[in-house]
Amino acid sequence: MNEPKFIPEYNRPDEPGIAMNFDNTVSIYQRVLPEDTFESAVDTAFGLLKEAQGRYPEWPRIYYLEIKGHTGERHGFDDDFFEFQQEFWFSTIAHFVHAFETPLTGGLVNPEPQRNDLPDELVIRVPHSGKENDPD
Repeated sequence: MNEPKFIPEYNRPDEPGIAMNFDNTVSIYQRVLPEDTFESAVDTAFGLLKEAQGRYPEWPRIYYLEIKGHTGERHGFDDDFFEFQQEFWFSTIAHFVHAFETPLTGGLVNPEPQRNDLPDELVIRVPHSGKENDPD
């Protein structure tokens, strides 16, 4: 595998939000609290990405994720926040950042170029249960 052309400095902001860095990167820091749900964490993550792209178009984005609580048997996380970091993150968020750090993975640099074509909205659908008269 080829090494990335650019490896950003570690610049996690002191507080959650978006910060411009000296190396012309943008740091995004999200803190998930015990009272946050999977859906609210998804909304926050996508909202921060959209805001960063709007304020700093096409700048390399580095996303820092912190999760408080949500402990469980799946590598230390409950089912929702294991899935948030594993399935959701890699299928949705990772494409739109240059690098990221999650509690589950640690720091990783995207081997592909960061995408900047964020969709206007993100729709999360609950999987169909398979029951015949289930409205979902």
